[in-house]
Amino acid sequence: MKLTLKVWRQRDSVDKGRLSTYEVDADEDMSFLEMLDVLNERLILSGDEPVAFDHDCREGICGACSMVIDGQPHGPQRATTTCQLHMRHYNDGDTIVVEPFRSGSFPVIKDLIVDRGAFDKIIQAGGYVSVNTGSAPEANANAVPKAHADRSFAAANCIGCGACVAACPNGSASLFLGAKLTHLGELPQGQPERYDRVVNMVEMHEDAGFGGCTNTGACAVACPKEIPLDVISQLNRDYLGATVGGRRK
Repeated sequence: MKLTLKVWRQRDSVDKGRLSTYEVDADEDMSFLEMLDVLNERLILSGDEPVAFDHDCREGICGACSMVIDGQPHGPQRATTTCQLHMRHYNDGDTIVVEPFRSGSFPVIKDLIVDRGAFDKIIQAGGYVSVNTGSAPEANANAVPKAHADRSFAAANCIGCGACVAACPNGSASLFLGAKLTHLGELPQGQPERYDRVVNMVEMHEDAGFGGCTNTGACAVACPKEIPLDVISQLNRDYLGATVGGRRK
């Protein structure tokens, strides 16, 4: 199939950037990133600068392949990362617009690559648990109700790709933050730091320049791992418990 690509090109963080148009021949069995590989191979052979984009596992695990495709983070396919989006979802002659994630907290490094280091700072602020050293404890020593375990595992599916931020009209990372807090807050191991954790991570969220949540739900729609929207409710409950309820140590 023949496709027309309008790809965002930006030399560095200070360049204004612009959309450049390319024609590319793609096979319907290619992934979206493989289609970009074909374009880059042609650009390199012709002596042009290839399109810079981020990728690692190409298996929908790492979240590095973050880009906005036709105005949608990761593209039109629900619960799918860019690397798992295949060209069979497009038609011959289609025009596709490819841009980087748009957020003041995710500055563009080059072309389609953005700096998502703000997420790392949020994790560093509280995404950990205290453990006792020594031999491994008995596996059944800490009973975890199945409902709590299931909810923790569902939240742990978050891969930190940033699609929630790109989709949010406020540039909020509340779905990401709620997922990380719910993942640990539903387990016994996450209780010692629970209320310090939420305050520290929320403060870092604000310091990093992310916006506030107004419950549009766009984040959950764009999430490739279908993180449930109610993790934001958990975030709000824990934050109120820590600040207003006096549960923080």
